[in-house]
Amino acid sequence: MSEKYAAEFQTIIEKAKSQERPMRVAVAGADAENMLRGLFQAEAEGWVKPILVGNYEKIRATLETIGCVDRKYDIQPTADGDSPVQFAIEMINAGKADVLMRGNTQTRDFLMPILNKANHLIRKDALVTHVVLLKVPGYDRLLAVSDVTLLINPTEEHRELVVKNMARTLHAFGIPKPNIALLAMVEKPSYHMRDTVEDQNMVRKHSHKPIAECNLAGPIAYDLIISKEAARLKNYDCPYCGEFDGIVVPNLMSGNLLVKVLEHNAGAIGCGVLAGAKIPVAIASRSDNEEKTYLSLAACGAMIVDGDVEK
Repeated sequence: MSEKYAAEFQTIIEKAKSQERPMRVAVAGADAENMLRGLFQAEAEGWVKPILVGNYEKIRATLETIGCVDRKYDIQPTADGDSPVQFAIEMINAGKADVLMRGNTQTRDFLMPILNKANHLIRKDALVTHVVLLKVPGYDRLLAVSDVTLLINPTEEHRELVVKNMARTLHAFGIPKPNIALLAMVEKPSYHMRDTVEDQNMVRKHSHKPIAECNLAGPIAYDLIISKEAARLKNYDCPYCGEFDGIVVPNLMSGNLLVKVLEHNAGAIGCGVLAGAKIPVAIASRSDNEEKTYLSLAACGAMIVDGDVEK
C-alpha cells in the first residue's frame, strides 16, 4: 500500500517504519472494517502490532467479514456497558500499548475519556486538538488543518495553543519551521470580525515572542494561502503565499467544512491525529477508507520516532 502515496506521505511512512520495534496500537471498538484493513496492512509491513479492544463477538464477526478470522490477534474483550476507550487507555497507562486508535466508537465517546484529567493523557499547559493532514491535488506540499473536531468557537488563547500543537506535529513530520496561516474571510482586521483582530494580535505577539517554532501569518483568506498568483493579483505582500504548511481555522464549522470539501470534492487524501496528548492518537471517521487509517497510523509512528511522546 505504501508505495502509491505521494512523496510527502511516503516520507512519513518511511519514518514510521524506522521504529525500533512495532508500535502497539490499541484499537478502541475494533469492529470497524476499513479501520482494521488499514491496521492490518501496517502490521503486514512490520511496523504495527494490533490490540483489538471491544465486544468480542462483534470483533470476530468483523474479522470474518474481511477474511481474517483464522489469523491470531490479541483481542481484549470488554463487557457490555464498559467503555473500550477507557479500557484501551488503561492498557496504555499500564505500559501495555503505545498508541490509541479510534475504532467503531462515537466521536464523543472516544474523546471524553481522553479529555478526562483522571486518565493523565493531556500534556501540561496543553490543549487537545485534531490535526488533519492533507495532500491536495495541485498543491505541492502537505497541508495541515486544525482544529476540526473539538473547539467550537476557540478564544485567541486557545488558537495560540492550536498553533503550538500544529507546529509540534509538523516538526515530527519533517518540517522544522512550518509556515502557518490564520484563516479568515478578509486580510484586513475588522472589529466586526473578532477572529481577524485576534489574528493580528497573534501575529504581533509572535513577532516579539514566538508562539512556536514556525512562521505565522494572518488574517489571510484561503485563496492567498494556496496561491502565489492570487497574492500577486491582490498585491498581498506575504512571502509564504503558496507555501503554507498549515491552516489554523477560526472555528469548528469552517475547519470541518474546509476539510470535507477538500476530501470529497477536490480529491484530497488525508489523515488525522490528536495533538496535545502525551501519546499519539490516531483518529479517523468510521466512514473513512482504509487508506486514511493507514496514514493516520503512519503519522503516529512518525511522532514516536520524533520523540513526541511523554511517559
